[in-house]
Amino acid sequence: MSESIKRVRMVDVTGKAETEREAVGKCRIRVKPATLELIRRGEIAKGDVLSVAQTAGIVAAKETPRLIPLCHPLLLTNVEINFYLPENADFIEITASAKGVGKTGFEMEALLAVSVSALNIYDMCKAIDRGMTIEEIRLVKKSGGKSGAYVASDYKKEAE
Repeated sequence: MSESIKRVRMVDVTGKAETEREAVGKCRIRVKPATLELIRRGEIAKGDVLSVAQTAGIVAAKETPRLIPLCHPLLLTNVEINFYLPENADFIEITASAKGVGKTGFEMEALLAVSVSALNIYDMCKAIDRGMTIEEIRLVKKSGGKSGAYVASDYKKEAE
């Protein structure tokens, strides 16, 4: 009799209690200062970069279990995407918050939301700035569940 080998598995959360949960992800997309100025002025040929990126991030969070195979389908109650464009800088900081009530966390929804938002900025600006880089995709905060809260040591809510 041969032994079965499990290469992948979805974690069984049947016995876990549903709790209110939130996760916050962040990333940066580094762009030329001239590109950032065109984004600010709404002069990118494809249109309103930040509105498209914001919408794409929300859609991505909702599609997480389709794109990340072992993620559980979760009922999102809110997804929020924010952008920080500092003066005289060469980056846009993207923050995504994903909230809901469930048996497992919303980390992947928040991380996918910032990633897809950044990819949409890249797509809309690549004709003028092919050297853009997407950096520092990371979880900065989570709450709820058995493992409790996590807050990155350098996370500041005011910067969202």
